[in-house]
Amino acid sequence: MVKGRTLLLLVFGLWISTEMIGMTESSQSTTVNSTVSSRPKVVKIGALLTYNSVIGRSARPAIMAAIKDVNSNMNVLPGIELQVILHDTNCSGFLGTVEALQLMKNEVIAAIGPQSSGIAHVVSHVANELHVPFLSFGATDPTLSALQYPYFIRTTQSDYYQMHAIADFIEYHGWRKVIAIFVDDDNGRNGVTALGDALSKKRAKISYKAAFPPEASQSDISDLLNEVNLMESRVYVLHVNPDSGLTIFSIAKKLQMMSAGYVWIATDWLPSMLDSLVRADTGTMNILQGVVAFRHHIPDTDLKKSFITRLKNLKDNDTESFNSYAFYAYDSVWLAAHALDVFLNEGGNISFSSDPRLRDTKGSVLNLAALSTFDGGDQFLQTILRMNFTGLSGKIEFDHDKNLIYPAYDILNIGGIGSRSIGYWSNESGLSVSVPETLYMKKSSNTSTSNQNLYSVIWPGDVTTTPKGWIFPNNGKPLRIAVPNRVSYKEFVAEDKNPPGVQGFCIDVFEAALKLLPYPVPRQYMLYGNGDRNPNYNNLVDQVAQNNYDAAVGDVTIVTNRTRFVDFTQPFMGSGLVIVVPVKEDKSSPWAFLKPFTAQMWCITGAFSLFVGTVVWILEHRLNEEFRGSPRTQLITVFCFSLSTMIFSHRENTVSTLGRLVLIMWLFVVLIINSSYTASLTSILTVQQLSSQIEGIDSLISSTQPIGIQDGSFARKYLVEELHIPESRIVTLKNMQGYIDALQRGPKYGGVAAVVDELPYIETLMSSTDCKFRTVGQEFTKSGWGFAFQRDSPLAIDLSTAILQLSENGDLQRIHDKWLKKMECSNDVDPNKLSLRSFWVLFLICAIVSVLAIIIFFVRVLCQYIKFSPEPEEVGVEIQPTKYRRTSKTHSFKDLIVFVDKKEAEIKEILREKRKKRRRSKSLDGLSNSTT
Repeated sequence: MVKGRTLLLLVFGLWISTEMIGMTESSQSTTVNSTVSSRPKVVKIGALLTYNSVIGRSARPAIMAAIKDVNSNMNVLPGIELQVILHDTNCSGFLGTVEALQLMKNEVIAAIGPQSSGIAHVVSHVANELHVPFLSFGATDPTLSALQYPYFIRTTQSDYYQMHAIADFIEYHGWRKVIAIFVDDDNGRNGVTALGDALSKKRAKISYKAAFPPEASQSDISDLLNEVNLMESRVYVLHVNPDSGLTIFSIAKKLQMMSAGYVWIATDWLPSMLDSLVRADTGTMNILQGVVAFRHHIPDTDLKKSFITRLKNLKDNDTESFNSYAFYAYDSVWLAAHALDVFLNEGGNISFSSDPRLRDTKGSVLNLAALSTFDGGDQFLQTILRMNFTGLSGKIEFDHDKNLIYPAYDILNIGGIGSRSIGYWSNESGLSVSVPETLYMKKSSNTSTSNQNLYSVIWPGDVTTTPKGWIFPNNGKPLRIAVPNRVSYKEFVAEDKNPPGVQGFCIDVFEAALKLLPYPVPRQYMLYGNGDRNPNYNNLVDQVAQNNYDAAVGDVTIVTNRTRFVDFTQPFMGSGLVIVVPVKEDKSSPWAFLKPFTAQMWCITGAFSLFVGTVVWILEHRLNEEFRGSPRTQLITVFCFSLSTMIFSHRENTVSTLGRLVLIMWLFVVLIINSSYTASLTSILTVQQLSSQIEGIDSLISSTQPIGIQDGSFARKYLVEELHIPESRIVTLKNMQGYIDALQRGPKYGGVAAVVDELPYIETLMSSTDCKFRTVGQEFTKSGWGFAFQRDSPLAIDLSTAILQLSENGDLQRIHDKWLKKMECSNDVDPNKLSLRSFWVLFLICAIVSVLAIIIFFVRVLCQYIKFSPEPEEVGVEIQPTKYRRTSKTHSFKDLIVFVDKKEAEIKEILREKRKKRRRSKSLDGLSNSTT
């Protein structure tokens, strides 16, 4: 803005009119003169363009054709002749500003142009003061849409959209870094800035901005291209002007930068230049092979075709072919005409007034009084912004930022003797192979990555495979790789003194992954750390982010805060924080055999054994001779039988069905109990016991005992910030021996209760100490180790693929086995005693079976007893009736016991005899009755 005002002031100083010399004294007054015309017969508009330029040669005849069409149209501005005053800006910012001021002297209501963004920045200040709208068909600088320039109206597409289209194209092909080559002027700088903003939304960036002055020589351009050719990125975005852009491609061709592996993306300047040529010569097309270019999309209508034919038939043209700017220039004139027609129909007046601030005073010789302010400028501006019609270039309608709605671009691939369309870009759908106007008609906005689509591209060097877009810089500088200079756990990474270098598990994985890449990677390993203690890994990652190193290779854990600054590869080693504690051998005891069961379990088992033995005795007593005898003998039998079943050594056989059922159920219970007892006793005699009160993450947090961590580990930050453990509890341990000493001493003797570290280190520790330590609880973080690279480094992606290949083909495991020995250490500690809780269902089932068997047995016995009860005998009834009747009807409990104690065989024999007597008695009774 300051530069523009300075240039404007300079022009005012040089612009001295002869009319000022003859001004009268009265002209020095502050009276405001005004010229008013309600419906003038002639209205003048201006046009600022460079005649002898690619854009100017197309725009000039289009503007004249538009003026002719407006004047011949009876529906627009009837009775009014629209005149245009052309001024040539000569591709010069200074002369363009002078021409703009000269144009303002003619009381124009609007100006078509300027063509240049640089001139537009300056003359927009003039437009603001004089209230004259500028309708620019060629100034694409995105910053011209700012509120600072209310009277600047862009009738072409802003480079803001073009740069977003290029960013989508770059994302579509997976490139992360590009080099922008541009003219160092307002249009170039601001366009590249818009490109950088668009790329940042795609997680890509401009790795280098290669700017050259507008009047750069071929030598300057050659030096610039040689410089960018030594850089990593091979994707170039060329944002220059149409008149000098081919020079860059010509020099790039000589430098072999138009060969395979390179990507060249040109903005709309290249199609504008090619469209202006009737037929490009073979030499020009040869240097452009494989270039991708973006062109303003103009709908392919019959009106467009007839207009091009009409322009070609004009005799005084400077060109025989026309580019997209011709259509924008033509529509700009019609926009002014339509707006003026509405403006006048709504009662607007065309009048100009002198601005008191522009009066020449104190003897000034500046012709400021010649500049008049358009009184209806603000109303006319608002009328222009609400216009809505369809022109040659498409829909003419403005959004709230004064940009044309429906921005769209053709994407061209230069090849052979011309170009072919590989797709389109629109603000609604992104990249697509469908014509933008059809998508706008559907009103379907879907710009997700999965819906982006383009036809295939033939890249420089006639390559159809998408270039990866980068190589290692050809500047003799190898990749700077930082390697942690560890003092502990050197199996993972450490300094190799003979020969000098680095070695370890991480280094071997990195080297193996590099061998799978299809290109060589020059590298230089650089130790990070003083060797007296482990380096701080957060600082190491910061060094990579700050470009002090290109990568970090080692046991670098992938954690969230680090991924904000660097890119990591696929993890090559799983990791996570675990807790390790010391264990101690449990001294054997003479009473160790009692430990598998709780006291309750022992009591229940013994009681149930006697219960089952008693049940079996009851069920077998009447049938089995082995369960009969004197009371003492039977008591001993029950006791011995009950205990012997616990070890399956009972010698008594069961003969009753119920007895066998109960015994089988009990033996099944005994089998389960014996197996559990054996396993528990074995574990008790071999397992180690924890010597720490910390048993997991919860007890770690609630405890007040000191905790050890590895020097340089991220564990300190995690424990303090995530688990809120006081920092006073944390003890930094330098190496593995420090782990061992601190854990063995314990908190009472200046050691630690537990150590928190990553799983790979802990596995190495336990293997090296023959499992004297144990992990408790579960891993409470899940992460891994990866190689760290600077943001958006393509090498991180390629190495991730290589690491996956190493994992799939088994090489990763072989490297692991080479460096890291692993002893399987059981984490079983202090097994719990077996209690009734584990077996109560078995005991319940056995008890139910036993009770059911007893019930069935006594029901059966009761039935026998009822049948066994003696009946009155027929003989002696009359001799002792009373005594016998009392004996037969009254049964004592003693009689029942005696009955139960009888053998089953005796009872059955008595019952059989009773049945025989009953049958004989019935027979005699029948015979007696018959005799009678």
